[in-house]
This record gives sequence, structure tokens and C-alpha cells, in this order.
Amino acid sequence: MQILIDLTNNLLCVIYFIVINILYADITLYKTKIKCPIIELSTNYQIFGGYFRLSKLRSELKQINMKRIVILGLMLLKIVIAGIITAAFAAVEEPTYAERLGWDAGERVLIVHADDAGMSLATNLATIETLEDGVVNSVSVMMPTPWVSHWRDYMDENPDVDMGLHLTLTSEWAPYRWRPVAGTLPGLLDPDGYMWSGVGDVLVHASPDEVEQEIRAQIELARRMDLSITHLDSHMGTLFEPEFIERYVEVGIKEQIPVLMPGPTEAERRGFEWVDQARAMAERVWKSGLPVIDYIHTDSYGWKTTDKVDHYVEAIRNLEPGITQMIVHPTKPDTVVDVITGGREHLYGDYHALVDPRVKETLEEEDIILTTWRELMERRRKAGVEENTGR
Repeated sequence: MQILIDLTNNLLCVIYFIVINILYADITLYKTKIKCPIIELSTNYQIFGGYFRLSKLRSELKQINMKRIVILGLMLLKIVIAGIITAAFAAVEEPTYAERLGWDAGERVLIVHADDAGMSLATNLATIETLEDGVVNSVSVMMPTPWVSHWRDYMDENPDVDMGLHLTLTSEWAPYRWRPVAGTLPGLLDPDGYMWSGVGDVLVHASPDEVEQEIRAQIELARRMDLSITHLDSHMGTLFEPEFIERYVEVGIKEQIPVLMPGPTEAERRGFEWVDQARAMAERVWKSGLPVIDYIHTDSYGWKTTDKVDHYVEAIRNLEPGITQMIVHPTKPDTVVDVITGGREHLYGDYHALVDPRVKETLEEEDIILTTWRELMERRRKAGVEENTGR
């Protein structure tokens, strides 16, 4: 999609160029300077937003040089053809990460991922039910939160659950707070000694060294509790910020734990400015032997309703080819959660929808392939062997 957008922008730029040379025939083709998307001539003439003075147009159309129009037309045709060829080659040369991990082109692969395990009893119970009776097939736990021990008890009995760490640097609920696992790290503590409530506060106060120390402390705590870690991700996206993402990715690479991160396709879709950096970092993760996914679906948190079934059905039908992680936050209706969250009942909507048979039926109807981070890592190892042996 971005290729087509860039091609369109370039074509518009050339059209502007032609118009400029038609209107100002006294300026030679070789001396005119163009800079897109704002076009500036080497003279005092400027075009803003495609505004033209019609009187100027009428008087200077007489000066049109047909040879110049033919030459510029051929240039335009050449650019169109080159753009089409480039787009075609790009489509062939850039397979999805699903293809690179062994799935066929066009297949839609999905992780239905429940965040926030360990936050409350209601969250744990909803996560367990959606894992066992619903469509959730992966989960991540918040190590600083009060109900981690309860979650550990469940994992002791269900060690095959695909469980990662929801690396946590914020404590967003005013009446319900938690502290860093690493202890006293000044940059991670608000005036009351808890984690900061917002991502912006962490960016202002915490250093990358403190962030990495806390990340490692949460990993070590999980290991001491005998929790098997299949992947890492980030609560509230704090670790996706440019100030911290390098440390986050580096920890994953060193520990050989897969990391959730916005890849180049996702960065383009979201309109991020750092698409090239995302592409480079994704390839760095891939070359380290870890899997990468294509898309991150986060829309469910914005569906402010307790009835989300239709939203999920539509989202599943609209999945793109490649690997998508659909992030959800199931919570069972609970008066304590009402107090903690200030009455965000839409969280209950995730729970109800994820155990609704209509959602499961849609996955089957759409031939969606469900996967887990554990399977992605296994496929990455296999892909690495094939790359090394030249198969």
C-alpha cells in the first residue's frame, strides 16, 4: 500500500512539474528545480496547494512549446512504467514473516493474545476461561502485580500454556498500585513510591539503564517462580518508545526470548515516521534467530461496549495475509474491578466475546490459522536450519 501511495505522490509531483513548465515557458527544463511535495522553482515563482491565477494561465498558454510537452509526456510515461515495475518486484521480493516462517503466501495466521494476567483475580479467571473455553491461545503476565502467585498456581498445572511477560513500567490505576520488582529505582518511582501512572512520566524520569534493570528483574522473578517464558511484550507500549526499544530488543536477543515489536508493515500502516528503523530492527531480531510478526491489532480496547462480538467478527474477516497478534483484555464482571478501573465495563466485553461461539465459528469460516509464540520460535529455528543448509 505504501508503494502505491509513494507512486501516486511522485506522479502528482511530475504533473505539477509539467504545469509549471507550461505556465512558465521561459524557464528551461534543465534549470527548473523541483522539490516534492512543495514545488519550488529556481525563480521567484511558487505553487502552493495547486493555486493558479487563471489570467496568467490564459495569457501564457500561448507560449506552450509542443516539443516540450511531448518530452515531458514521455518522461511521465517512463516514470509510470518504472513505478509499476518497482511495485510488482516489491510485492514479489518482500514476503510476509508468515511466509518466511513456512506458511503459504496469502495465509492469515493469528495469535489471540490476552494481556494483563496477574493484575486481579477477575482478570486471571477471565484469562483462564478464554484460554480453556474460548479463542485465546496466548497470554502475558504482569510480574509486579498482586495476583501473580495465583497465576503461577495455574501455570504449575498447565505448563503448556503459551505465556510471556507483559513487561510493566507503569501503574495506571489510581486506587490500585504496584512497585518495581527491582526495588528502588528513582526514575521509575512516583512521589508515593509506586510506578508512574503514564508512559510520558516514565519517558521524562527514567533512564534506559533503569528500564533495562527492571526488565531483567521481572524476567528473573518469573524464572524464580518457575514460569516458562515464551515471549516478551510491553504494558501500555512503554518499551516501544524510541528511548527504550533498543534495550528491550537487546534483552530479548541476549536471552533468546521472542519480542513483540512493530515491524515495518505495522509501522507503515500506523503512519509512523520511523519505518526504515522498524525494518532494520525487525531484520536484526530475525537474524538473531528470533521470529517476527507482521501486524499488531490493538483495536479491541477502543471498542467501548460490553457487546463486542460483531467487532471481533469484522476484525477477523478483515485480517491481512501474514501473522497478526490480536491483543485483548478479558476481565470477568467484578465490583472490585469496577473500583480499580473506574467502571470500564468494556473490558467485560472482551471476556464475553472471546467465549462466544460466533467468534470461534468466524475463525473457522475464514480459515484463520491459530498459532502461538512457542510455535513461532520452533518455526524460526527450523527456518534457521534451512537457511544455514541452503535448503
